[in-house]
Amino acid sequence: MIDREQVLHVARLARLSLSDDEVQQMAGELSKVLGHIEKIAELDLDGVPPTSHVVEVPNALRPDEPRPSLPRDVVLAAAPAVADGGFLVPSPQAG
Repeated sequence: MIDREQVLHVARLARLSLSDDEVQQMAGELSKVLGHIEKIAELDLDGVPPTSHVVEVPNALRPDEPRPSLPRDVVLAAAPAVADGGFLVPSPQAG
């Protein structure tokens, strides 16, 4: 079972602010997910090839070809904060 401290640790890593009710809910949901993973780990999967898609998906990706991008001023106009011609992001907090 995932406990409160583990949920808070993961939330901190993801930079999420959770209410007490959300922490409790996430503890239950994450515990269920881990329970399902434990059940899957019990299966004999020798000889089962790795799967990237549930069904066959031919040509799912387009060729990676260079193309023009948006002008910098257009992109930065949508940014919440700009500095020195780029996006301004908060510095990570210690601890």
